[in-house]
Amino acid sequence: MKITEKRSVPISPDMYGIFFEDINYGLDGGLHAEMLENRNFEAVHAFGKKDSFGTVFDGGYGWSVYEDDGAGSYMEMHSEHPVNKINPHYLIFSGRGKKPSFANKAYDGIYAEKGKKYFVSFYAKAIEGARQVELSLRKYGETMTANVVTLEGDDWKKYSLILTPEKPIKQGDFVVSLMGEGVAAFDFFSMMPEDAVLGVFRKDLAERLKDLKPSFMRFPGGCIVEGNTLENRYHWKDTIAPVEERKFNWNRWAVHNNHEWNEFSGPFSHYGQTYGVGYYEYFLLCEYLGAAPLPVMNVGLACQFMSTEKVDVESQEMRDFIQDALDLIEFANGTTDTEWGKKRAEMGHPEPFGLEYLGIGNEQWQTESVNFFGRYEMFEKAIHEKYPQMKLIGSAGADVWSGGYHLAWDWAKKASKENKNLVYAIDEHYYVAPEWLYDHVDFYDNYDRNVKVFAGEYAGHIPGRAGRMNCPQANTLEAAIAEAAFMTGLERNADVVVLASYAPLFARMGYAQWSPNLIWFNGESSFVTPSYYVQQLYSIFRGVRTLSVEGETEGVYASAVEDREGRMILKLAHPGDEEKTLSLEEGMIKKGMPYTIHYISGDKELQNTMEHKENVVIQVKKGKLEENHITIPANSFSVLVFE
Repeated sequence: MKITEKRSVPISPDMYGIFFEDINYGLDGGLHAEMLENRNFEAVHAFGKKDSFGTVFDGGYGWSVYEDDGAGSYMEMHSEHPVNKINPHYLIFSGRGKKPSFANKAYDGIYAEKGKKYFVSFYAKAIEGARQVELSLRKYGETMTANVVTLEGDDWKKYSLILTPEKPIKQGDFVVSLMGEGVAAFDFFSMMPEDAVLGVFRKDLAERLKDLKPSFMRFPGGCIVEGNTLENRYHWKDTIAPVEERKFNWNRWAVHNNHEWNEFSGPFSHYGQTYGVGYYEYFLLCEYLGAAPLPVMNVGLACQFMSTEKVDVESQEMRDFIQDALDLIEFANGTTDTEWGKKRAEMGHPEPFGLEYLGIGNEQWQTESVNFFGRYEMFEKAIHEKYPQMKLIGSAGADVWSGGYHLAWDWAKKASKENKNLVYAIDEHYYVAPEWLYDHVDFYDNYDRNVKVFAGEYAGHIPGRAGRMNCPQANTLEAAIAEAAFMTGLERNADVVVLASYAPLFARMGYAQWSPNLIWFNGESSFVTPSYYVQQLYSIFRGVRTLSVEGETEGVYASAVEDREGRMILKLAHPGDEEKTLSLEEGMIKKGMPYTIHYISGDKELQNTMEHKENVVIQVKKGKLEENHITIPANSFSVLVFE
């Protein structure tokens, strides 16, 4: 094996990034630091199947009478005199007994640290009787912390307080109590930890993302961009109002895996989007991560897997969808004297966010009834007339083997000859077995060099585990090494592949609609997977140009790059069950050169768990290239950095 400068090509500085979608309770219940569930009493029960979805209001979901000494307290949902008309429902609690109380489910209960501050707020108004309200955290009836406010006047008012537990709490209760009999109205509860990043994001999860060193973040999806109905799609303008005025939306993943046997109503039927994190917060998160934002726009199509709903391309509705894209660019980049730039400034960010990328459609493909290419071209023309430098991302559909994929590339190659600014890259998705990844390491070797690729969603799927709900066992070292091998082909073909991101990103334990995922968590803690370390190693040890790996690699998958400091970096994915010694002929890497090796290895079935978070971790060793031989561990992914 020899490392040379032959066929060297530049590597996009934005090559490795992340893809965020609110799936697996990754946002509400996850990255959003909000600890309460159905905080605004707008929950719905979602149900249905393709082209037939519906919801039933269930505003009391997640809330229940906690204690009242059997006196008969009760809860009712009302909407006659709301805090606002956008999210109109609120709770009226009729309390009986000495200290009647109600509580929030908080997913699988409240996890809180001893001595840590938790900021609680809510809207309330007294109707009759008791005016003092106690907020507390309890476990098995024991009060760990409490604070009391007095309701003033007869109109809605926002109240804020701090709870600081005297003991650590696991799966505790968030309890609201009237200090005596009475009737009061409540809405828009919130409980946020003091260490929330930017006051919005759960600290450990945000730091997990930052440690990946992503160069871009694609958001907010995924299928939720499209929605199972067009009404259910992601409306970005609904997400930049004051938090209480962000219109609740049910989550497309609430109806995933619905079947006749469960009467088309699955276990996550109440999964919703409160938009506590909206587009403004997504842009702030990108700044925190140092990642270029890559939002994705709906093109007037509901999810093609789940619906045939679409808007007519000649309609005013279609023009509205295009205008949404133009307005988003102005929101991100416009000066403060523009309509949408002013809105951004009013939210606290007068400087532009510097948006460069925009996805046009999520996972769309051309059919006899859906002219996706025509829709894309309408968006492209309107956007580039006003913003010619915007890098637009197209779609090859849901896989890289069906007719839609081939049609997309036929269209892109032909249309790009007439319009070189048509598409910056085509978004490709593949969830595949490890064998497919090994067999297709050369997938991009013979691609047309004129149209670029965004490997936007990929993961190694262990047969029998992947695609299942709540299956962290799908994240094995075997899958991660296969992904690492495939990524050598992405990196080697950096003149074609300019962006790449694993998917999905997050999953809450017990709340996952999809497996595998990069990061798993519960209310208390989180752990990363072997696949996380593969993504991290590629991202940290990225190059500015490719180098050629020539000669025999003996069953090891390899890529080499030179970084901005002039260091040679060699990546080696070895799926074999025995350690491997590789011969290195002198080229750019020479005998006697010191190196550092960063690697993960172990049994193929090895996986991290909440109880054993470090079954797989990155190990680091230093060495010197003696006798032109390198030995790498069995079942491993290694990154060697030659100084």
